[in-house]
Amino acid sequence: MTHTRGMNSTTTWSEVPWLGFDTETTGVDPATDRLVTAALVLRLDGARAGREDQVRTWLADPGVEIPAQASAVHGITNDMAKSQGRPIEEVLDEVAATLVEHWRRGFPVVAFNASYDITLLDAELARHNMGTFAQRLDATPMLLIDPLVLDRALDRYRKGKKTLTDMAPVYGVDASADAHTAEVDVQMTLDVLAGMARRFDSVKAMSAGQLHAYQVQAHREWAIDFENFLRSKGREASIDPAWPMLAH
Repeated sequence: MTHTRGMNSTTTWSEVPWLGFDTETTGVDPATDRLVTAALVLRLDGARAGREDQVRTWLADPGVEIPAQASAVHGITNDMAKSQGRPIEEVLDEVAATLVEHWRRGFPVVAFNASYDITLLDAELARHNMGTFAQRLDATPMLLIDPLVLDRALDRYRKGKKTLTDMAPVYGVDASADAHTAEVDVQMTLDVLAGMARRFDSVKAMSAGQLHAYQVQAHREWAIDFENFLRSKGREASIDPAWPMLAH
């Protein structure tokens, strides 16, 4: 993926190159489930309409069986992964290296429900003794933008579900019938984020670093409030207030 522009101290998060990221996996637990597909989409002009997206996708053989429930969501069967997928170690290294290169340039990675994808990939790197993000980045900040976290904070009381396909029309984006393929989900996520940049002046002037810090606090406040709400209804609840990396 080719970056052709730099960043100065006055550049806002909506003006810098975005690298969208999504995975399809074997399940819903980022600490134990495995990577099946990944997609990265580089949008050089951020929220502005500009150059064509650069797209890269991967299909991996995860080394474990893909449950039928997961295959029903993303369409990748065990036979497909074993016959067409690349070795999981190769895929993990290439995806992680591309993300780290983007972060080292000072640019943000964009992911919907980012804590799931980032935690899962980090757990996979540790599982295969390939160097976690902390080891690969050293002191480089892991800048992330998550439209789910932003929407919860900026449009807190809007009724309705907060899935990507439900959120898309709110920000002027057509929800794709091909949702749950990683590439389509990434491009829809970037389009939703562009809609947010147009709508919310309160965060538009922030740098990527400032927006990351805003999301850390916003997620913590949401997690505490949501956990208290669930407990008030008599339900057991433990919502991790950490963001973006969950315990694993």
